[in-house]
Amino acid sequence: MTTVQLFVTCLVDSFYPKTGQAIVDILQRLDMDVEFATDQTCCGQPNFNAGLRAEARPMVEHTIKVFEKTTGDIVIPSGSCAHMIKHGYAELFADDPVWLPRAQALASRVYEFTEYIVDKLGVTDLGAHWDGTLTYHPSCHTLRGMNIDKQPRTLLANVKGAAIVELPEADNCCGFGGIFSMEHPELSAEWLNRKIGNLEKTKSPTLVVTESGCLMHIAGGLHRQKKQQRVVHIAEVLNNR
Repeated sequence: MTTVQLFVTCLVDSFYPKTGQAIVDILQRLDMDVEFATDQTCCGQPNFNAGLRAEARPMVEHTIKVFEKTTGDIVIPSGSCAHMIKHGYAELFADDPVWLPRAQALASRVYEFTEYIVDKLGVTDLGAHWDGTLTYHPSCHTLRGMNIDKQPRTLLANVKGAAIVELPEADNCCGFGGIFSMEHPELSAEWLNRKIGNLEKTKSPTLVVTESGCLMHIAGGLHRQKKQQRVVHIAEVLNNR
């Protein structure tokens, strides 16, 4: 049995444990031995993206130390956290001959969840079933940072019973962008309203995402506007049988 590590991310751990459990269920069905390092914490992305490199470094070093003690690929249910470890760490340690190779070694083991299922395991049909219409929002870091798009779309296309409709202006940001939504709340709100408006055009009751940040942001907007649509992480769709 192949061992794989789950890097659960802060938002999944704190707010969406069902997403984490869905990923464990899926990987175990694929004969993976899923391990969870209990001393894992934030990858350091919020501080890094805010330009607080010195503050990010202790979290980054801790993450590297934690996963150096483990074996196997590292699966992450977030393109933004995966991007941080694969690319942000190398940028942070670009001039550090001690930590850079350690960061690069860790990066070589990291996969976003749908990327791992499709590209590493070669699986495109997880036997999932969903009654109704689904539409997909490609989160910014997943799409542009990790260049991941066909993988989640392929997995969704093979969900039995689901009708997949295209989201208008799908590749536009939802307005979350991590600290962007706090630094530029007016812009964030406008982009969120545009995303919700496009969701309504699809007539789909369910929006699928690969990022919990997008999930939280869009679901919050729907709740405040008293809309009936819901937002779900793709892992929960793919675990529905």
